[in-house]
Amino acid sequence: MTPADDYWRSRAGAATKGVLAPQPGSPGIAPLAGDAAEQARSPEAPVRLARYSAGPEFATLVRHIWVPRWRLPAGAVVEQGVLEYPSANLVIDDDTAALYGPELGRGHQRLEGEGWAFGVLLQPGVAHRLVRGAMRSLVGASVPLDELRVTDASELAASVRRAVAGGDDAAAVAAFEAWLAGQRIELDADATLVRRVVELAESDRSILRADDLAAAVDLSLRSLERLVREYVGLTPKWLIGRHRMQEAAQVLATSAPPPLAELATSLGFADQAHFTRQFSAVIGESPRRYAHAAASARLLR
Repeated sequence: MTPADDYWRSRAGAATKGVLAPQPGSPGIAPLAGDAAEQARSPEAPVRLARYSAGPEFATLVRHIWVPRWRLPAGAVVEQGVLEYPSANLVIDDDTAALYGPELGRGHQRLEGEGWAFGVLLQPGVAHRLVRGAMRSLVGASVPLDELRVTDASELAASVRRAVAGGDDAAAVAAFEAWLAGQRIELDADATLVRRVVELAESDRSILRADDLAAAVDLSLRSLERLVREYVGLTPKWLIGRHRMQEAAQVLATSAPPPLAELATSLGFADQAHFTRQFSAVIGESPRRYAHAAASARLLR
């Protein structure tokens, strides 16, 4: 088990994709010295999020594993904005164990007091093998783990809780991997294809429209829409838009963001006005205001 390269570094204005910059005055996440593994273990940070890679035999099923821990002063609350990936998260904490689908718009994570969670971001198409209903029903919703098409859900939750509560992330990851191997999840060709579709929407800057994405995987637009709706519960247009907004938010939170017109062009928008409208609709504030808030939060850290 090895830590992945990225951690929440929101207070420093260097949010990773999907994690939005904090508002001024937020306790945020303390910048720590040392390497990533040391940061993940430090007891000094008020909020920590370690990310781990699952074993290579699980690469087609798991994108990464994440373990947040927080210890906030009495009365302090962290409201962390997120733009979730187009997949599902299996999350276990003190009280619940469930599969959570992505939010269509901006999501929020509220942290207060002291706690932890153990989360697994599944690869696109995997949740389709676990839920009993249509994938659309999982968007913006959750399903208890023991209501999924899995076995030994309560045993998994108990093992993970013992390990994480005891500070042993490696044991928690090992328990999850052993459980996942026992589920014998087999992905069909369409599940493999939908993962490729999501990867292209995320990484290929030449893909600006659903038609472009369909052409890239040699499907008709109707076939692509049917595939994404069935396996992810979303639309190709949403996939493309989500990744553009994640990138925009990440760039705007840096110490020297480019002019908005330049950023809009780099992301494939027809003009700055179109970019501003879409960003405001998804994030809830204009790009200029978002960048200003991120800069202010950096100064106040």
